[in-house]
Amino acid sequence: MSEKTSFLLEEKQQRLRLSPQNSEAAVSPLKLGERVREIRLSQSLTLEEASKRTGLARSTLSKIENEQISPTFAAVSKLVQGLGIDIPQLFAEPKEHHGTKGRRDITLAGAGKPHPTTTYDHEILATALTGKKMLPYRTTVKARNFTDFSEWVRHDGEEFMLVLKGEVLFYTEFYQPVSLKEGDSAYYDGDMGHAIVSVSETDAIVLWVTA
Repeated sequence: MSEKTSFLLEEKQQRLRLSPQNSEAAVSPLKLGERVREIRLSQSLTLEEASKRTGLARSTLSKIENEQISPTFAAVSKLVQGLGIDIPQLFAEPKEHHGTKGRRDITLAGAGKPHPTTTYDHEILATALTGKKMLPYRTTVKARNFTDFSEWVRHDGEEFMLVLKGEVLFYTEFYQPVSLKEGDSAYYDGDMGHAIVSVSETDAIVLWVTA
């Protein structure tokens, strides 16, 4: 496991421990259709797209969401696998929305939580907020060659990277390396192998946001 992946897993585990969602009680299966719709919409999926992911007919999904039928165990298994969730998530209480929550966290320059590794010096931002859906961090890229990494960096979720200073060479598992300079950015799947190295005279600095 790479150091960056280990760092992201540690942060994810800490957020899960602190998140109030972990204390939510399970609800009656009568709300299962509502929960399926909530999960589908949270992933910005149409019924047609969800049908392709789960292997369930569009009409079947519609009937499940509208409580017209109760899904079989086989259908539940397809929903879990297709939507990329765990069974407990499917039976969790649908969230109630009461307008804007108004959360805020400010990190002054240089006041983030440091997390150095052999290839990157991470500065974790917005550390006061718990239960975040994104993990932002500012990173000084110390790696100078792809061989500085023992393996591809991989982790769950999607990731956005913006070059703040210098120039990096962005390596990805299924694409040719690309040079990114100040102001350039990339958005990619975190489970696709990736890594960046500095190619400027001084160590490059990037902003990373992992969801």
